[in-house]
Amino acid sequence: MRNKRLKMMVVAALFSAIIAIAAQIMINIPPVPFTLMTIAVMLTATILGGKYGTLAVTVYVLMGIIGIPVFAGMKGGLGIVLGPTGGYILAIIPAAFLVGVYLEKFGYTKVQAIAANIIAVFIILILGSIWLKFVADLPWVGAFKGGMLPFILPDLAKAVVAALIGIIIRNRLVSAKLI
Repeated sequence: MRNKRLKMMVVAALFSAIIAIAAQIMINIPPVPFTLMTIAVMLTATILGGKYGTLAVTVYVLMGIIGIPVFAGMKGGLGIVLGPTGGYILAIIPAAFLVGVYLEKFGYTKVQAIAANIIAVFIILILGSIWLKFVADLPWVGAFKGGMLPFILPDLAKAVVAALIGIIIRNRLVSAKLI
């Protein structure tokens, strides 16, 4: 039991690194860059489940908060989290938790994973847009147009891809007794 816990903590740390790398693949669209961080978060939660998926995402966020340049554009520090994109960064923690817990409750199937990841997309976009509205002092329409609207379709596509690939990877890792 202890070895499995240690193994899962190591796997969670590896997934934190994967999220950090994916965050660097970006198209800079002010005020919120388009990155692959969200697909990495959804993959992490789909593969690792609620406990270790949330741990991996939380470690990623904490690395950024303490100044390790893991956020988009090789940025880090508390100032990034307190800035316009901070809501999106913080929202990935409850989003990952929801995906993992949802799949643990309803089963690790492709259909359930798609549903869970779509819900996660809206958690991230809604919380991020609310944060953006207040931090950037934007009207609701401006926050929606700049922080949510351009990301809905790409993020929904990422949710489906993360779900389909995540279930395949999870099944293979489970059958190989790696998770």
